[in-house]
Amino acid sequence: PGATGVDMIRHRALLVAGLVLLLTVVVQADEPQPLTDAEKAEGFRALFDGKTLNGWRGFRKENVPDGWKVVDGAITRVGPGGDIITVDQFDQFEFRFQWKVDAGANSGVMYLVTEKHPNPWNTGPEYQILDNAKHADGRNPKTSAASLYGLIAPREDVTRPVGEWNDAMIRIEGNRVEHWLNGVKVLEYQKSGPEWDQMIAASKFRAMPDFAKPAKGHICIQDHGDRVAFRALRIKPLGTAGGNAP
Repeated sequence: PGATGVDMIRHRALLVAGLVLLLTVVVQADEPQPLTDAEKAEGFRALFDGKTLNGWRGFRKENVPDGWKVVDGAITRVGPGGDIITVDQFDQFEFRFQWKVDAGANSGVMYLVTEKHPNPWNTGPEYQILDNAKHADGRNPKTSAASLYGLIAPREDVTRPVGEWNDAMIRIEGNRVEHWLNGVKVLEYQKSGPEWDQMIAASKFRAMPDFAKPAKGHICIQDHGDRVAFRALRIKPLGTAGGNAP
């Protein structure tokens, strides 16, 4: 081609390169870094590096089961594997994370989990993860997304459409626990006292003497048989106990 043709080819090449760069930036923006500078300054630490499952293992296992993989920068349940837990244990904390479910999917995040009993829910209260619209648990507010599973319903349903990321937070300070979803505090409770004891006595957890009793435990992600994904998992210790221990 002549000079004009060469200029046109160069112009198109620059346009393509610019488009590729833009798409790369967009993709990277959709895959958040483990910690922002502001979170580092606040005292958060990452529980997931975005690339590996370091810091996690199977419940009552030494390694992470094959059913859990890192897919597109997220911890993802891709097949049978059982529940996974943090290697470290935590007592009082603010735990932030993002979650996304497939249509009809069910999962959960449990906290203060110990391995004293056969199942994580024998000790750990659960922040429900759910597609409210298509899963049967969504019909009962006490088992809907962001509920304290089976015990306390969220004040409102603020879940985002299936396939979109939800921003969640669990905060424990003393005996006070809060569940947040997409910027809204959807419930809070005191895990002690007469009201709490009465609620437990009227639930299935009455048969679990250590339910919600540990002062310190693992954070657990539940394998409920469906595809779910978690990313941007980070935690800030609260209180004076130091927040974590191996």
